[in-house]
Amino acid sequence: MSLVRALYQLLLLPMLLCFAARSVAGPAQGQMLQVPTRDGSSVTVFWAEREQARATVLLFPGGGGGFGRLVDGRPQGGNFLVRSSAAFQAAGYQVAIFGRRADGAELGYEDRILPAHLADIADVVAALKARSDRPLWLVGTSRGTISAASGAIALGDQIAGLVLSSSIVAMKKPGALPSLDLAAIRKPVLLLHHEKDACWVCKPQEVPALLQRFSGAPVKRLIWADGGGPASGEPCEPQHWHGFVGMEAEAVGLITDWLAEPR
Repeated sequence: MSLVRALYQLLLLPMLLCFAARSVAGPAQGQMLQVPTRDGSSVTVFWAEREQARATVLLFPGGGGGFGRLVDGRPQGGNFLVRSSAAFQAAGYQVAIFGRRADGAELGYEDRILPAHLADIADVVAALKARSDRPLWLVGTSRGTISAASGAIALGDQIAGLVLSSSIVAMKKPGALPSLDLAAIRKPVLLLHHEKDACWVCKPQEVPALLQRFSGAPVKRLIWADGGGPASGEPCEPQHWHGFVGMEAEAVGLITDWLAEPR
């Protein structure tokens, strides 16, 4: 091979790699669903279907709930689970995100344990099961862990299991996980928590005791995350350690690796 040809191929290789990277299809775009509920109203749900999906993950964002507006078929909210939804798709999962009711009302702590909210969750799960026969996991973060855990208690065998990240453990808050009947959950449970989480309602030192409360779970595990950054804003906001900032893909990988083989 001549020196000129060798140099040409060395120059061409980065361009070919760049073209290949751009040619790889990204996660499928999703759509907005309006799921009818108990009182003639509805709940907004983001839905991204996937052929030959491993399972369905129903995501419960924290804060007041919701996933923001859709741009090019993708949700724009800043919550950890919302901004990481494409990573779940890339790992082989179809994604649903539990949004808000038609009136747009936010979900407070106490709202997430009310029978009306649990009825909404049941309606959404039924609608998703009508669309797909894949196993369905409830996945919540921060305030969304109250919805996910309460839903898991109410739904029983209708779900495959439960994943909780940045769990609410402060007993001063209505619906704090230690106050729920977690022993009633008889499905696999994963807790994911950042070692540096500085949110006062999610203190890391209280999480190991929380894991023990899932006494009916056939499989349960606590995974500690460490990394990411830089953290910014308030400690309970999504751009802090509480929201796995700077390590979103890694955090989703910890979850999906476990979902593939709960142990």
